Amino acid sequence: MTMRRILVCMMLSILASPVLAEAPLVAKPQVYAHRGASALRPEHTLASYAKAIADGADFVEPDLVSTKDGVLVARHENEIGGTTDVAGHPEFAGRKTAKTIDGERVEGWFTEDFTLAELKTLRARERLPQLRGTRWDGQFQLVTFDEIIDFVAAEAAARGRTIGIVPEIKHPSYFQSLGLGMEDKVLATLRAHAYTRSAPVVIQSFERDNLRYLRGRIARGSNIRLLQLIARPDDVPGDVRAQGGTARYADMLTPEGLRAIAQYADAIGPELRAIIPLDADKRLGTPTALVRQAHAAGLQVQPYTFRPENHFLAADFRDGTDPARRSDDGSVAEMRAYLEAGIDAFFTDDPALGRRAVDGLAR
Repeated sequence: MTMRRILVCMMLSILASPVLAEAPLVAKPQVYAHRGASALRPEHTLASYAKAIADGADFVEPDLVSTKDGVLVARHENEIGGTTDVAGHPEFAGRKTAKTIDGERVEGWFTEDFTLAELKTLRARERLPQLRGTRWDGQFQLVTFDEIIDFVAAEAAARGRTIGIVPEIKHPSYFQSLGLGMEDKVLATLRAHAYTRSAPVVIQSFERDNLRYLRGRIARGSNIRLLQLIARPDDVPGDVRAQGGTARYADMLTPEGLRAIAQYADAIGPELRAIIPLDADKRLGTPTALVRQAHAAGLQVQPYTFRPENHFLAADFRDGTDPARRSDDGSVAEMRAYLEAGIDAFFTDDPALGRRAVDGLAR
């Protein structure tokens, strides 16, 4: 893709937008490093977080799950067969099983069946080897939430800038059902570290009840904010499903639903395409009213996830046809289209590109 074509695409997307005048609620949108710099290093490793910080991320994101002995560790899912070398450990062959999590049957190895000491014998692997290769496989340990905070604090001190942390509590209702609820542990961990008693923290969840619980324990205006994640419109949140309810994420995206979220959360985190959907040709279409409506409810909008490979990009920002090929300039252009629609922060697998998008944006 040529730079001229990218610029043309950007202008067309801007001109087509009826909500271009919508401004973010922040002075400068923030770059959230999705699982670290996960386009460049195996996700949720110190190497991934280090790369993200070096590349200018404002926040790093650890997804949190629990071990058998109640320790918070960073994994995108509690099933670890796809992101570690556990399958190559014969001593753990008998741990492979199948479980139902948030209504879905999942087969593999699960963090809640391992102690921290056992998990520390494993090494991380790339989740998307077909797109991102296996160069870094087998080099990095799994890390705890405590270790991540210590690492971020040291990096912040060395660089002379504050780096935020945006932890996600994964499958909260499921872990609560096992007696491994994470909400109080997250708060206790944050309060145990001097750094996170003042540095910005955004706690996120796809469920509602645990965020409401946290709201009752976190004062408005403190350094800790809450982010309500929103999945596909037809999906049912895990806590609603666990209680036999039928409310969907689509219900959260109405003006009434947004006002309800604002009673306990500070921001919403929808999928990208809930803000600017794709047209029939997989190109960026016309922005929806979601950003404007969320801002009207007093909520920031922090969507997920920008990724630099053609496989994930809108068609107008791809470079060629190879799904694994990166289109760095195209990814920056796509981010800027969303920034022009008024988002306040965003998750990206490549924070260096996010930094380019934000720093080069004229306001």
